[in-house]
Amino acid sequence: MRTLYRPVWDGVQSSLRDIFSEGFPADKVIQRHMKANRKWGSQDRRLYAESVYDIVRWWRKLLFMIDVSWPKEDSWTARDIEVNSHVIEAWCLINDVQIDSAISLRNLNQREMKLVWDDPSLERKVAQSMPDWLDEIGEKELGEKWNEILPILNTSAPVFLRVNRLRSTPEELLRSLDADDVEATRVDVDCIQLAKRSNVFLQESFKAGHFEVQDLASQQVAPELAPEAGQRVIDACAGAGGKTLHIAALMKNKGKIIALDVTDKKLEQLRERANRDGATCIETRLIESSKTIKRLKDSADRLLLDVPCSGIGVLRRNPDAKWRLKPQELKELQQTQEHIINSYSQMCKPGGIMVYSTCSLLPSENENQVAKFLSKNETQWTLESQKTLYPKLNGQDGFFIARLRKN
Repeated sequence: MRTLYRPVWDGVQSSLRDIFSEGFPADKVIQRHMKANRKWGSQDRRLYAESVYDIVRWWRKLLFMIDVSWPKEDSWTARDIEVNSHVIEAWCLINDVQIDSAISLRNLNQREMKLVWDDPSLERKVAQSMPDWLDEIGEKELGEKWNEILPILNTSAPVFLRVNRLRSTPEELLRSLDADDVEATRVDVDCIQLAKRSNVFLQESFKAGHFEVQDLASQQVAPELAPEAGQRVIDACAGAGGKTLHIAALMKNKGKIIALDVTDKKLEQLRERANRDGATCIETRLIESSKTIKRLKDSADRLLLDVPCSGIGVLRRNPDAKWRLKPQELKELQQTQEHIINSYSQMCKPGGIMVYSTCSLLPSENENQVAKFLSKNETQWTLESQKTLYPKLNGQDGFFIARLRKN
């Protein structure tokens, strides 16, 4: 049986305060604590990360189990240190994790905890640990599909790698991983899935730019552009560049990719990754005003709009997002999406292809946005295809991808 020892327990408790009281992103908090506790063994490090992510994921249900009422404002709510300790204790009992005897406990009854956890009469929003408003909008927009998706969104996401064809091949990467005792299988053209989580960033093959960590669904976006060597491609919401780098590999590093974003820090990360991956065809540009977009009018053979979204399709990877997201923020994101597709689409030249994508599952961010755009531009644009990739157990995340051609 695994044991949560006192130093790790304190780390989990401190992390929960940082996430719920201070509002820091869970992944950043975990990274910071890992760096601060380099003496922890590999088993302790795994248990620490697993428990923090899982407690954040099941926060509402765990509070219910220890009889703490859910706040009326249904928001990102600070909890005191005592409640945090009781939540950790409940999580350990549910997951058969032994607790260090040096820790003072509430002595919750494990059998009772497990009965409550498995109680089929629990309300869905409690049983699946979701905010009221998000559960309501999920059911409103997705109907019965929401019931199928929710349990998957509460699982731990698998790790997928994308082979960087500019540096390696799937066969070479699999041999390299096997030599490092990392079990993996090829699941798509350039996609490798790990059998279990591993810190692949320490692998020499990663440092040499042979692969990027990228979900299987995310890897399906760039091919929809059908980019060709020698073309001019614009990735208008490039961020740190996961899809930009994929486009560069598909183009065999021939042609030009202009990567745009409103945040220079993200573009700096993209430049670092491009250097490691050997992607020399990428030029980064900061969007300083609407003039940046206007200067590129009718210039792109291919245009990718991977727009900001709610991220509901990737809640497995970012479980804290469901507690931070608010109804008003969702409305603002939808307004941003509408602005981007209407304004940025001018960069695509006649005959060119534009791909609109999100990591959301809500039609209000996906099909509805595309339909509104087409209703205003029906003579200029043609919808060639659109699809929603629903999250799969031990499989891909949730994504939406629409492909349009400019007439």
